[in-house]
Amino acid sequence: MAEDLAGAVAALDPREVVAPVPRRLFGSFVEHMGRCVYTGIYEPGHPTAGPDGFRGDVLDLVSELGVTLVRYPGGNFVSGYRWEDGVGPVEERPTRLNLAWRTTEPNTFGLGEFMSWARRAGVEPMLAVNLGTRGIAEALDLVEYCNHPGGTTLSDLRAAHGDPEPYGVRMWCLGNEMDGPWQLGHRTPQEYARLATETARALRQVDAGLELVACGSSGRAMPTFGQWEEAVLEASYDLVDQISAHAYYEIDGDDLASFLASSVDIDAFVSDVVAVADRVGDKLGSDKRIMISFDEWNVWYLKRHMGSPAVEGWPVVARVSEDDFTVADAVVVGSLLVTLLRRSDRVAAACLAQLVNAIGAIRTEPGGPAWRQSIFHPFAQAAGLARGEVLRVDVRAPLVATSRYGDVPAVDLVATWNGGSAGSSGSDGDAGLRVFAVNRSVDAALPLQVDVDRFGPLRLHAATVLADADPFAVNTREQPDRVRPVPLEGAVLDGGTLRATLPPVSWTVLDLRPVPVDPAAG
Repeated sequence: MAEDLAGAVAALDPREVVAPVPRRLFGSFVEHMGRCVYTGIYEPGHPTAGPDGFRGDVLDLVSELGVTLVRYPGGNFVSGYRWEDGVGPVEERPTRLNLAWRTTEPNTFGLGEFMSWARRAGVEPMLAVNLGTRGIAEALDLVEYCNHPGGTTLSDLRAAHGDPEPYGVRMWCLGNEMDGPWQLGHRTPQEYARLATETARALRQVDAGLELVACGSSGRAMPTFGQWEEAVLEASYDLVDQISAHAYYEIDGDDLASFLASSVDIDAFVSDVVAVADRVGDKLGSDKRIMISFDEWNVWYLKRHMGSPAVEGWPVVARVSEDDFTVADAVVVGSLLVTLLRRSDRVAAACLAQLVNAIGAIRTEPGGPAWRQSIFHPFAQAAGLARGEVLRVDVRAPLVATSRYGDVPAVDLVATWNGGSAGSSGSDGDAGLRVFAVNRSVDAALPLQVDVDRFGPLRLHAATVLADADPFAVNTREQPDRVRPVPLEGAVLDGGTLRATLPPVSWTVLDLRPVPVDPAAG
């Protein structure tokens, strides 16, 4: 029985493949919320900013984070956004109320600036259209402005605004969280299904190759969950490629054990959406498989912020949801990454929400420094090291009791394998077997033993752990590196067996590389 084990035991096999590692799984999210844009990624006059106003220190951290895809401009913000406000000469742009976050939007950063920033950051843009207060015509206009090569009013307008080459945006969200009563233009499942279907049909007349994401439920606890996905997909199944899912987690009081098991919920979320999608596909007689875009996920202390005073006076910049993320938060983020990787046969894209300041992996001060939050590190390690294929892992581990999820395995892990060319030359830095592991126990270190004998000769290149005697330790401006991965003492690869001891409340990465073969020895 697993509960009788002294530690965790796993076996890996390069033939047991879940799916290729989706590079879009390491996406993030930029919304006009709080200080994500203004004094976040964009701050003209900052010591590191160039003529474009983009903070160079933030761009450096985005590169280090390994982000591949960024969703823009929302989020709740998009449901009241007029994209035309953010293009053309800045001095001619209107100032509007940002109803989603009760600030004033000067529109000095808009679509053109975001596309320039995305090029600088080396990320793929993922744009959302407003299906809250707008509809099909505005979505068509936006796609024409972005993607048509030229010769039409809107594509020529883009060229006149300084971008003669089309943006070539492939991935489009059909609105945001339209199941939520907080959303401008909130709709019933049937109302949204009709609008999303007709918008998708129209957009495919412009470009049949677009990748379209229909709004799924904004949370597994929503009263319409399941019913919403079914209605939307029955109407749009042949016209969309993915359906979205959103999930945020926070500690409830002092229930650390349940918080550390949050990935149990996100795993169930994926299973539930897959079940509905496949049932609809079977009903329609389709062999198409709908994928999931988990385009908002993170730890977010929403209850704490809901109890805070509302933003008053409609400022341009307000500090909204600037959580100081803890060691425990980083471990939860790591465990959610483990689950998203493990479900990569059906999760095609995911966006850590958000990128800077508001629920951000990166924090900044106006005119001052930028630093890494604790959650930055598991994301950066997974994005940087997960290559090749996700492997199916059978893990046996002791159980830990939680009040919310019952008994759960204390150790959760996933592995990726990229054979590369290092078996012959040792020159492929991406080649290797990577094990990403979480210890959910709040007080017990646990031995981990992994059988890796089937991968041929390997060496343990690096072993790191993120943990702290205080699971609620955070990084601050004064101590920006308090929480970070450090070498894991005692990890060894002995023949075909990998051994390590995982501290309580920890995120561990074990990086194994193929042993180079000397061609002369052959």
